[in-house]
Amino acid sequence: MVSRAGGGEPSRSASVILADTASGYHILRIDAYSRTKSTPTGEYLKSLPFTVGGHRWYLRYYPNGIKQEAKDYISFFLYLDESVPKAVMAQIKFSLIGYVGKQALTLGGRHNFDSYSGWGYPEFIKREDLEKFKYLRDDSFAVRCDVVVTSEFRAEEEPVATTPASVSVPSSDLHKHLGVLLQTEKGADVVFDVAGQTFAAHRCVLAARSPVFSAELFGVMKESDTGGVVRINDMEAQVFKALLYFIYTDLFPKTAKEERDGDQDEDVLSQHLLVAADRYNLERLKLLCEKKLCDYIDVGTVATILALAEQHHCHGLKKVCFDFLSSLANLKAVVASDGFKHLSGSCPSVMEELIRMLAN
Repeated sequence: MVSRAGGGEPSRSASVILADTASGYHILRIDAYSRTKSTPTGEYLKSLPFTVGGHRWYLRYYPNGIKQEAKDYISFFLYLDESVPKAVMAQIKFSLIGYVGKQALTLGGRHNFDSYSGWGYPEFIKREDLEKFKYLRDDSFAVRCDVVVTSEFRAEEEPVATTPASVSVPSSDLHKHLGVLLQTEKGADVVFDVAGQTFAAHRCVLAARSPVFSAELFGVMKESDTGGVVRINDMEAQVFKALLYFIYTDLFPKTAKEERDGDQDEDVLSQHLLVAADRYNLERLKLLCEKKLCDYIDVGTVATILALAEQHHCHGLKKVCFDFLSSLANLKAVVASDGFKHLSGSCPSVMEELIRMLAN
């Protein structure tokens, strides 16, 4: 608001509308998964109740889908386990925790819950994909449900700057300090064994950056590790080292050959690192890898990169690959390659999309 009285200085004021929120999560572990597959379509197994934002909730697990159309899928739903006078607004996110697999599936959305109502995903993941991508560990897997409840909106006064800031503040150098912490290993409390190489790290840093590390280091893995050594399977030591560098610094790892162990090319490292980022639910690193790989798309690599994008839900990278293949000359050259034959067999859904795109 601005007003003038008698030609004096204008009055200044500002306000902001804020939302009161409360957040929490619940991890549901499914033991004896193979036995739950006998549950008929439409029937479910339920979690214990839990509380977030002053409301009681529970999860429903449908081993054979919530309805006939989803009988080949596993369904997960969040339900409000109480009567409420008005709808509860909540942001929901389901994450499939990949203990051994190469990706960590995450789906989310916003919904208004009435008394005892639910919301979720009828087609969360195909059963064959759950088994194919090795999410199962000793015939069990885990799903994490994050809930953010918005209780009410309110208006507050916001300060109005009357004079320009007069103090120069340098850019944050937090990443440098955390990088030194990783390098010196000071205070490290967990050791990883990756392909015969060991890496010391800090549980709290890893848990703060990755919900998957949080669940593993302060949950199942904490209870099962011996001597503080955690073994990571299906990953190269160089890739795990690059993963740790990003976790501590929020920067893409240095890729010049003289600054790396070995001679792995940047595009190959980016592919492996994308898989690791998906596995540990590091969305920013995943996007950085996608951006890097866009620069390496050509006739010889597009089939491999497109398959990778499809398997790990990289929509931006997939679009760039399709744009490349929209050129008839590029498409003819790729179709004649061995990579295209592999793509046809491993990702038939991509081939269907490609055919539809060319038809249009």
